[in-house]
Amino acid sequence: MGIQLKNSFHWSLVVPTSMGVRLTPLYGQPVYSSNSFLMQATSAETNVASVSSYLGLPVKVLTKFVKDSPVADFIKRDLLSRHLHYEGKEVEQGDPWGFRHQFNIADSGYGSRGPRVYNDRAGEVGKTLSTDDFDLERIFGKEGVQIVHISGLIGALSPQTGKFCLELARTAKKFGTRISFDLNYRASFWKGREKELRDIFTEVASVSDILIGNEEDFQLCLGIKGPEAGGENLTDKIAGFKEMIHKVKQSFPDTEIFGTTLRQVINVNKHLWGAILLDGEDWHVIEPREISVLDRIGGGDGFVGGLLYGVLKGWEMEKAVQFGWASGALATTLLTDYGQPADEEMVWSIWKGNARVKR
Repeated sequence: MGIQLKNSFHWSLVVPTSMGVRLTPLYGQPVYSSNSFLMQATSAETNVASVSSYLGLPVKVLTKFVKDSPVADFIKRDLLSRHLHYEGKEVEQGDPWGFRHQFNIADSGYGSRGPRVYNDRAGEVGKTLSTDDFDLERIFGKEGVQIVHISGLIGALSPQTGKFCLELARTAKKFGTRISFDLNYRASFWKGREKELRDIFTEVASVSDILIGNEEDFQLCLGIKGPEAGGENLTDKIAGFKEMIHKVKQSFPDTEIFGTTLRQVINVNKHLWGAILLDGEDWHVIEPREISVLDRIGGGDGFVGGLLYGVLKGWEMEKAVQFGWASGALATTLLTDYGQPADEEMVWSIWKGNARVKR
């Protein structure tokens, strides 16, 4: 079945995001015992977008920067290196307690020691994202966009960004742009704002063509009752996930595609990785398969990025979800939060389990 995309567009994919940097200790060490760190520009939404940009599709990032900040300059250079076009106003820092880009401090864990992540988002410039920052009529109407991908992380970042995401969805709908929505529930973002955010997320979901979320996302963002079927492993839980997605579909009948990933952690460096997709009335289930993990952060974003790439290419959904699974697996083999596919063949080799050297 899949999604039919219009032919007239300049951008394959547009993502609104708040950019920051991640600091990762080297060699899988904990933060507190390290004195050498890798710094990378990061955001969940650009993690998704990078699959398409590395594979040659035109992608635009809508964001905001701190003026004259060396961190902002670092982020801009990184986005360009990933073939990501960006558009964003610059905001004066103010005083030393003013605006800045967020910091994500996270070790990768190792073996039996799990990763630990600490987010420092005080003064985050992305909280000020607004429809006033962009000419949405130009971007969606004149230039044209195939898919806009909206994340619940941005929708819940502040009351202003919630309104921004709502207007993005409404404008996209007006101009025939398909909408992808990854719910991405975060308890700390929702605290004390449950009704406000439930209303926003429900409206965005109601106009979305693609809806992504896990068990917690669907329950806490949209109020959908979770799966009743249980089991100790992911395979046993698939029936329960299907039951839950059916309930989501009943609440959002105009949405065409519903997806979720499946993950069981054996240890930090070995996971079972699977996926479920409902396309119309057709189920596509990837039974959990073992993958090797260098750094798990960004695996889910890689799945969404690969899935959207398949949709943009007009593939059958069975092929698109396979590419999504493999793109997520690719991301977990890299130190960056995002997959950097050299070509489609690299991703398909992961799907086929072919790790032989390519000469």
